[in-house]
Amino acid sequence: MDLQTLTSLFATTYNPDPNIRKSAELQIRKIANEEGVIGALLQIIANGSIEAATRQACAVWLKNRVYKTYALETDRRPDQPFIGNADRESLRGSILHLLATSPSRAITTQLGAALKTIIAHDFPEKWPGLIPQIKQLLQSNSVQEVHAGCIAALEAIRAFKFRQTTDVLPGIITQLFPILVSIATQMAGQTPTAAQEIPTMLHLILKTYKSSITVNLSAHQQSAESIVPWGKLFFAIVNLQLPAESVPADEEGRERSEWWQTKKWAYAILGRLFHRFGNPSQLPSTMQKEYGTFAAHFVEQFAPEILSTYLKQVNLFVSKQAWLSKKCQYHIFTFFTACVKPKSTWVLLKPHAQTLVSTFVFSQLTFNEERKELWDTDPVDYVRVSVDEYENYSSPVAAATTFLLSLATNRTKITFMPILAFVNQVLRSNASPQERFGALNMVAALGTHIMSHPEVKTEMEQFILSFVTPALSSSEPYLRAIALEILGTVVKHGLQWSNPQQLMSHSQAAAQALDDSEFPVQVQGALALTEMVTAYDDVRQAVAPQVGKVVHALVKMSDDTDLSVVNAAMEVIVEQYQVELLPVAAELVAHLCATYMRYVQEIVSKEADVDPTQIEFDDISGDDNDKSFSAMGVAKTILTVVDSIEESKEILAQVQEIIVPVLVFTLEHKLIDLFDYVYELTDSLTFHSRAIAPSMWRIFELTYSAFKTDAVDFLEEMLPTLDNFISYGSETIKANNDYKRMLVDIYTASLTVEHLGENDKVNGSKLAESILLNLRGSVDDYLHIIINAALSLLDQPVTQALRLANLEVLVNSVLYNPVAALHIMETKQAGTARKFFDLWFAAINGENKLPRVHDKKLSILTLSALMEVPAANVPDSLRDGWPGIVGGALRLFKDLPKAIEVRKALQAEYDAGEEIDDTYAEKLLNFNDEEGDVWDDESAYLEMLANESARLRAKSERQGGDGSTADSDSDEEEELIEEELTYISPIETVDAYTTFKRALTTLQLQNGPAYQAATTALDVDQQTLLMEVMRIADATAAASA
Repeated sequence: MDLQTLTSLFATTYNPDPNIRKSAELQIRKIANEEGVIGALLQIIANGSIEAATRQACAVWLKNRVYKTYALETDRRPDQPFIGNADRESLRGSILHLLATSPSRAITTQLGAALKTIIAHDFPEKWPGLIPQIKQLLQSNSVQEVHAGCIAALEAIRAFKFRQTTDVLPGIITQLFPILVSIATQMAGQTPTAAQEIPTMLHLILKTYKSSITVNLSAHQQSAESIVPWGKLFFAIVNLQLPAESVPADEEGRERSEWWQTKKWAYAILGRLFHRFGNPSQLPSTMQKEYGTFAAHFVEQFAPEILSTYLKQVNLFVSKQAWLSKKCQYHIFTFFTACVKPKSTWVLLKPHAQTLVSTFVFSQLTFNEERKELWDTDPVDYVRVSVDEYENYSSPVAAATTFLLSLATNRTKITFMPILAFVNQVLRSNASPQERFGALNMVAALGTHIMSHPEVKTEMEQFILSFVTPALSSSEPYLRAIALEILGTVVKHGLQWSNPQQLMSHSQAAAQALDDSEFPVQVQGALALTEMVTAYDDVRQAVAPQVGKVVHALVKMSDDTDLSVVNAAMEVIVEQYQVELLPVAAELVAHLCATYMRYVQEIVSKEADVDPTQIEFDDISGDDNDKSFSAMGVAKTILTVVDSIEESKEILAQVQEIIVPVLVFTLEHKLIDLFDYVYELTDSLTFHSRAIAPSMWRIFELTYSAFKTDAVDFLEEMLPTLDNFISYGSETIKANNDYKRMLVDIYTASLTVEHLGENDKVNGSKLAESILLNLRGSVDDYLHIIINAALSLLDQPVTQALRLANLEVLVNSVLYNPVAALHIMETKQAGTARKFFDLWFAAINGENKLPRVHDKKLSILTLSALMEVPAANVPDSLRDGWPGIVGGALRLFKDLPKAIEVRKALQAEYDAGEEIDDTYAEKLLNFNDEEGDVWDDESAYLEMLANESARLRAKSERQGGDGSTADSDSDEEEELIEEELTYISPIETVDAYTTFKRALTTLQLQNGPAYQAATTALDVDQQTLLMEVMRIADATAAASA
């Protein structure tokens, strides 16, 4: 196709008429695979006489095409999109030049993203000249070419930054970084102006360095020849004073400006270097060898200078002599936090800690103009931010709170009381309401720790009465909100009231807040009341008559917002008032389902507006998941209601019919993000009902459809539901061949679908077991499929969990129909039955190879079934060993009582719930050496992550990257298989002792020689055990008579 026609087609892709636009897009798809199309697009993008919008449309299509198809080879299906070799060569030969001549940032962004994909696939083997080409650009006298070189360097680093073991990234760093630091140093030495070229390139260079240290710090970067010039550059940029005319006047514009973006990256890099590589006391043991020397040097030579520089910047900021962007403030707080635990940096930070708290931290926590604007304009978002602010990555408020908590927890002896003294000082002074909010906000942040402090927690009731109670009736709504937040926090962590009247008055204040005119106060009131209802039985009883009103208020809040905290509060109320809410359970669920449907219909509507083929013409971007998260919260609340009414079968049945359409809608529209909750709800409904309603079978059918299409990875989530369908709907399944076929197909697919892992195979095997145990006599036509699928795994190296699960599929097959199962095995290949028996008896006689009660009982019942097989039906390969069946059963009986005791102990522990950790306060606060290095739970967690990462890397290296599986018998691969306490086995009620006695009697009558051989081969201990088993069988039979 000629350039003019192609240009016209892409010009039409942004035509306002959808019909014209669609016609052009279809034309482009028809020619997309033609050799030379991409080369032609590159010419269009380079042609300055063509309209910029058309060139940008070409760049977007090119970027998306490269992103989706560059890794595909050209020998795939003819109809599958791909990029031919000639076009690949055109891309490699043109893209750097296009970057250097790009007319706009929008086109540059698209080309840069495409370049990253090409580099990741082709460098170094297919593009050995890349680095010299980038060097040439960087060393050019043309600003545009240097800029293009900076972009290319960034994309080259980004292409490899997550690769753990590669020599590609260190090579790129060694060759390009000396040039980059030289360029950046020259630029940073010039007086800042409003011109964008220098800050833009500095921004790119620093972003390149930051990307390069995402996982590792190369040997070159650790050397003095690298770290010294780069370190000087970072300090120069941090200290750079920006003239007013060089940045926008408004704060929002300054935040986004290239100069402040550059400063942000300088702060971020210094923090990353210290936190991950340069902090010896916190460096994980697996990283000591690689970074120990660098860390010792960095903490001595660089960390003090960073701290001194940051303190200077903070002093200028709090005295209003200089401005700091929010991102820079965030990185400063993050660095201060990292300085708290190491002894070497704490000594330097310690003299400034209290000043930082009373100025820099406090300024973040007051009710400032930014908070006020958010409260006034979007109170729902105010609540979302105030509840989740500690997890908001870029928020200086979050970082300030984290720093405050780090001081309080890691240096408790030195900082905790002075922080509280500062809070008291503010609250006892004539401080403004905004400052009083800041002090109370500190208390809210530290509430958990205050209630863990042995000296302070006893004073908390008086503090509440003095400062929090008055705020509950303040004319300033934000003070009412923060007071309620403190009340909820201290109640949650064990506040005890000396005066019952005070307790009730505060609970009434929380309840009254539900009617407050300000939404954030309503939410905090609901959260505080929820904690008080949970903590105090008197409050629970007092609220009981009004619980309908409370739930109504919560439902309204949930309807008006997407706040997960509201749904969480509703869950607690439903749990606490199960009996009281029983009469309105159906109404409540109907309302919740309507809310859920509103969310999911919005999701479906949004997805319907997106043409899946349009992605070739639109820039690829992420979707907003807010509605999905909101739907998840509502689903959790519905689940809580369902669990609370399990004893009332009539109401449960009503609720189920309300919920089923919601579940069907979710599955039909393949809202995969919500499948976890769909199957939790379906599991609860079917399990509590102990029956399958007719409307539920649509969910069964949709589950099979989902598994075979979009949700093959959800077998673990589907399994409890499928097991319930089989257990409680067995009669329906027995009468429906399609349902049986679906179940068996899921099992075989779990073993054969290529990308499913061992856990999926284990879950598939559990499904097969459920089929064989619950559908006795009804899946004869599928028995050979199940057995052959299980036999296919016998010779594969697998984990202990899968080995056992697969073995028990075969054991269950024998229990289902011993004669048919053994015949199928022998038909597959002579001697297969013997091979199975050898593996089975190795497990029976092995140490802890059949560890659970179910495992032992299943084998006992199957061995008993085999004893009843007529002698003529025993395969020839098994005849000699047939008498050993009795000995195998006795070995299992020997271990069964101990396994039962272990299960009972685990069940008792499970029923008792989690034990309260008496050392919680000790772990939360550090009352030990106030000057030494601190190693806390966070440090231990990072150590664990580093060790696990090192283990996985070592395992990958042992496998040589060929995908082979390590020896599954190695100790590190084996995990103890524990009892599944929530699993109710179909053989739970079958008595193994009486079954065995009956089978042994049958063996004696119909296969005398085998019985004689079996009993005479028993040693004294086995004979004694046999007598005990028979005695227990007789006793059990007598008791049930």
